[in-house]
Amino acid sequence: MSIYQLKPAFQNLLRPGVVRLHAWGVTANQVTVLACVISVALGLGLFFLAPPPQAFALIPLWMFVRMAFNAVDGMLAREHGQQTPLGAFLNELTDVVSDAALYLPFALVLPGNPFWLGLVIVLAGLSEFAGALGPTVGASRRYDGPMGKSDRAFVFGALGLALALGIPMPGWTALLMPVLALLIALTTVRRVRSALAERHVSSSTTTTKGRS
Repeated sequence: MSIYQLKPAFQNLLRPGVVRLHAWGVTANQVTVLACVISVALGLGLFFLAPPPQAFALIPLWMFVRMAFNAVDGMLAREHGQQTPLGAFLNELTDVVSDAALYLPFALVLPGNPFWLGLVIVLAGLSEFAGALGPTVGASRRYDGPMGKSDRAFVFGALGLALALGIPMPGWTALLMPVLALLIALTTVRRVRSALAERHVSSSTTTTKGRS
């Protein structure tokens, strides 16, 4: 089960606020861009300024708020007639950029070779790319897999909280990024296979209807 499956309940909590934002003239694209700007500023700030470990508490806090931002922009787009081609591009691209920026500071503090964190960043982008390609083959946007965006946010948020609380990172945590990379790779494969399976079912249904 992915954390993504909890999204409908989360959206229901946010819906009254989304209605209010729409009444104030806030657009989905504005929310999307603002979330990306804050993510990049936070990630690069932690990486280049090298603040004390307590500053990593900002990661789980922002990860939670960012999930709300992501839900809000989607609801503004779908439920308030704000879907645009530009919004579709922004939604996918800013998520990948934001994730990369927020994961980057952990290269300074996690045990093990930073290569694995870099691989996680690359594979995370590929997994979202694979999900976004679903509509190009006649399937839906795919969110399948054991390590989607929400799941990664949980993992890195928990790591940020542990660092902020001064919890030591034992040697075995060097295996965490390789395991995470494997799970993201499996997520990518599953999204591709699910999209192809969905396309096959859709094509079969269309053929059956054409013959009836």
